[in-house]
Amino acid sequence: MNYKIISSCSTGNATIVKDVVLIDCGVTFKKIEKYYKKLKLVLLTHIHSDHFKKETIKRLAKERPTLRFACCEWLLNQLLECGVNRKNIDVLNIGIKYDYKLLKIIPVKLYHDVPQCGYRVLFDDYKVIYMTDTRTVEGISASNYDLYLVEGNYDEEEIEERIKEKQKNCEYVYEFRAKSSHLSIQQASEFLLNNMGENSEYVLMHQHIER
Repeated sequence: MNYKIISSCSTGNATIVKDVVLIDCGVTFKKIEKYYKKLKLVLLTHIHSDHFKKETIKRLAKERPTLRFACCEWLLNQLLECGVNRKNIDVLNIGIKYDYKLLKIIPVKLYHDVPQCGYRVLFDDYKVIYMTDTRTVEGISASNYDLYLVEGNYDEEEIEERIKEKQKNCEYVYEFRAKSSHLSIQQASEFLLNNMGENSEYVLMHQHIER
């Protein structure tokens, strides 16, 4: 296995690819403690605390003072506030390929309720696309990648049924937010069917758990 999903849900998100890349850091330091020493790069997507846990980022920066962090411009100030040295932060632009020698990174524009991106993580022998917290993946292609980490937050039929059930008491805040800022299982499945190759793997990420 070339990846470890530490957590992928509304309470915390963190995935490690090939032991060296951490994508999202929305979990406690304890959950990544046995992995952090091998990391070469931390990729961050957006400011929500289940993807950007300030205490963990502060601890990472302290324990690994030369570790590189990469993000789009909307997270620069937040990283600096966490004590990450500016010289260790790479500010990336959507659609540009960045060469880290061991791998290449391309940020992907996503559509959430705050500025957000996904990532293409490209090793010589292994290609990954990571996309969570987005209402659409329209216009994005990733043909024959090895691994697809794509949000499948909710089932469209089930969420419509829940809205009908809750309409009487106006208890459907999650349902409307999910439809406007998260990807459905059906949307994810269509993307996967249009892009996966014969040997590709996929994981439906960030699935909602009814509490």
